[in-house]
Amino acid sequence: MKMVGTILVGQLGAPVGVRGEIRLRSFTADPMAIADYPSLAFADGAPVALVALREQGKGLVARIKGVGDRDAAEKLVNRELFIDRADMGEPEDEDEFYLADLVGLAVVTGDGAPFGTVRAVHDFGAGDIVEVAQAGGATQMFAFTRAIFPEIDIAAGRMTIAPPPETSERDDGGRDDGGRDDGERGAGGEGE
Repeated sequence: MKMVGTILVGQLGAPVGVRGEIRLRSFTADPMAIADYPSLAFADGAPVALVALREQGKGLVARIKGVGDRDAAEKLVNRELFIDRADMGEPEDEDEFYLADLVGLAVVTGDGAPFGTVRAVHDFGAGDIVEVAQAGGATQMFAFTRAIFPEIDIAAGRMTIAPPPETSERDDGGRDDGGRDDGERGAGGEGE
């Protein structure tokens, strides 16, 4: 369960050694910057204090206050770390967004007709996917590309969609890739 008004900035991994250190996957633009946020917490709101953070190989290893041995570290495997949205500055580029800010935006067509609401933004490893809830409860997923979402206005609370045309005969076994032929949209990640 994610706290309201928070941004996912990291996830804990496997323990390292026997003194309570644990691997940390940081989602911030500068991975070491995860230690700079005063509101770091687990999804349930329990605060997390990083007392040490170091690079190891391509990742990070953290020491967390109150975690002194491998058994305690094992209990934290896969726990996600969040910060208050208020602790984040605004993106510097007008074409960058915190993915968390997209959730809840109204989705409209080019002529302004209601299409749905952004339910979530997912990253399954091949780029960001926007899940749009439509009237009646149905949801559709679209690649977060400039071709599909040509306009985003966070202040106005909406984003424009140009959904890819539906085809009656597919040669891909029915898989809809959302028209990802034009590359990913230039969006900031969760903690950028």
